Amino acid sequence: MKIYEKAPAKINLMLDVLYKRPDGYHEVEMIMTMVDLADRLEMSELPRDTIIISSQAGYIPLDEKNLAFKAAKLIKERYKVPSGVYIHLDKNIPVAAGLAGGSSDAAATLRGLNRLWKLGISDAELMELGAELGSDVPFCVTGGTALATGRGEKLIPVAHPPQCWVILAKLPINVSTEEVYGRFRSDRITKHPSASRMMQALDSGSFHGMCQELGNVLEEVTLQMHPEVAHLKETMLRLGADGVLMSGSGPTVFGLVSKESKVPRIYNGLRGFCKEVYAVRLLTK
Repeated sequence: MKIYEKAPAKINLMLDVLYKRPDGYHEVEMIMTMVDLADRLEMSELPRDTIIISSQAGYIPLDEKNLAFKAAKLIKERYKVPSGVYIHLDKNIPVAAGLAGGSSDAAATLRGLNRLWKLGISDAELMELGAELGSDVPFCVTGGTALATGRGEKLIPVAHPPQCWVILAKLPINVSTEEVYGRFRSDRITKHPSASRMMQALDSGSFHGMCQELGNVLEEVTLQMHPEVAHLKETMLRLGADGVLMSGSGPTVFGLVSKESKVPRIYNGLRGFCKEVYAVRLLTK
């Protein structure tokens, strides 16, 4: 028996960091949604007590450093599953890109093994398990569009964004989320994005309003470290994207585009200096 799961990428429509907590994490306020760029996982049971991961991507770890491996180990140990699992990971989401690819893989592993081993775990329990693996994993378990608070694990579903095209572009650099948060200083932020105004725009289905309320306080840090990300944003706007923002801690930049006729021009213009460019749709349920 084989189980298949799709692991979509997420983008942040807004991301605010409020303060550093005593536990070392940062208190955040984010609105996240998913796009139709996804890794795909195939899972099958093994008779022996082992976890094996393979992938066509030669640049990702296939051992305990891999979040899908960690997810399989966690659910196996927590629910005392004696058998093992073979997971093939077809990687399409760029790595270290601010798109939660690893977190989405972990969430897909939890969902898939719940089905494969017929464990009957509720979504709420899967999300609790996911919170042990990473701040974005609970959101990736259920997907959709949500307001995330705490360190990102407290979720409230919100209205989906109006359907549009999303152009994703990742420069050939990797950004460490840990380093970005380590350099972040809340007292240096002059303008904070508003979750309430973004939710109002989503509730009213206003594409223009959504584009106006895009904001990410981590941009200031990443753009200082990597000025080429600022150039990418400017280029995307110049080519005609309606709203542009860096996702997560970067370096991926996304552009929201309402008219399909604009998509080829933006896509081709970015491909001139950026190898990893994707034109996808929002995943609205």
